[in-house]
Amino acid sequence: MEPHPVRLPQQPLFCLKLPLQLPWGDPPTTTTTTAAARDVTRSSSSCNMEEPPWLFKSVQSIASLALNFLKDKGKPSGGGNGGVLIRSKDEQGELEQRAFAAALASRKVGTVLEFYSPKCRLCGSLVKFVEEVQGRNSDWVNIVMADAENEAWFPELLHYDIKYVPCFVLLDENGRALAKTGVPNSRLHVIAGLSHLLKMKRPKP
Repeated sequence: MEPHPVRLPQQPLFCLKLPLQLPWGDPPTTTTTTAAARDVTRSSSSCNMEEPPWLFKSVQSIASLALNFLKDKGKPSGGGNGGVLIRSKDEQGELEQRAFAAALASRKVGTVLEFYSPKCRLCGSLVKFVEEVQGRNSDWVNIVMADAENEAWFPELLHYDIKYVPCFVLLDENGRALAKTGVPNSRLHVIAGLSHLLKMKRPKP
């Protein structure tokens, strides 16, 4: 499957550079790309990966609200939808943002932010696998979904220079980015990339 490109507002992209300082648009030489710490200014072309973006700090401040929000599973739709939950784009974005806030507030060893698109078939094929990974590692990591087509995530898209989906970004317990998966050439490639991210932070027995 071809990687699904992400459309962003017409403004400069910032952030992550490859270890050999190659242009981000080139295919990475490894499954993951390590984020190098950079100072961020409005005129800069790179980001400070040691400091969370402004949105991280704001969402952390609503952590307690997020925990309560996640308890609300929504109302089933009526008619012939068989009880399937129907949410607007704004509602879905808010749910994901609050889930992210709750994940950071939990202070687990790691948090994985998965950028996806509802239009991406490869992303859809990974849903069950990601759920299984979360279930097996729920004691130390949270995996949070982030719709790359939703404006609510534009600050993070710019901060991590997300140009394709699916893309997984590994954060530490302080919300600092450590690495992300490379261009998704295939489903197996993405799975291998996610597995590598988890190995980076998995607690030793």
